[in-house]
Amino acid sequence: MRYLMLCLLPVLSLFLQSTLFSAYSIKNTLPDLVLVFVIFYALLNDARKAAQYGFWCGLLEDLLLGRFIGMNALAKGLTGYLIGALQGNVFKENLAVGILSVLIGTVLNYLFLFFTSLVLGVMTEADRQVLITLFFQASYNLLLATPLYVWYYNSSRHGLLRHNRER
Repeated sequence: MRYLMLCLLPVLSLFLQSTLFSAYSIKNTLPDLVLVFVIFYALLNDARKAAQYGFWCGLLEDLLLGRFIGMNALAKGLTGYLIGALQGNVFKENLAVGILSVLIGTVLNYLFLFFTSLVLGVMTEADRQVLITLFFQASYNLLLATPLYVWYYNSSRHGLLRHNRER
């Protein structure tokens, strides 16, 4: 059941982003629920697994939303790896750790996407709008991170996302 849920979370997240949250965008900025779940996965797993999960979730996002194939896969994979590398040094039960990880992960992911866009020539210059978009996306992600982290953490310990050996 764990693997089914881990596959359904990014699909459901993309569905919610493109339907419900698109009606509530702030300055044309949407939350990145897929990224939020990749960060949560990274906090509770090792860096290698987090990078793989982030890569596959980002690739799914690239394929379903028709953006440049591979940009989100690379950015979410790197973000998952970095957050996963830090996970051994934090107290995961603390809600503030989950929220701070979402903030750091959102900034990292956005920077990876920004620099990849610059290198590929998709974006030619950095302006103030880039920082405004980052601010609103980070704010939106942080707003959603609080209830979602409580659910995700509890589910990974006692619910549908727990490992079989922890029963």
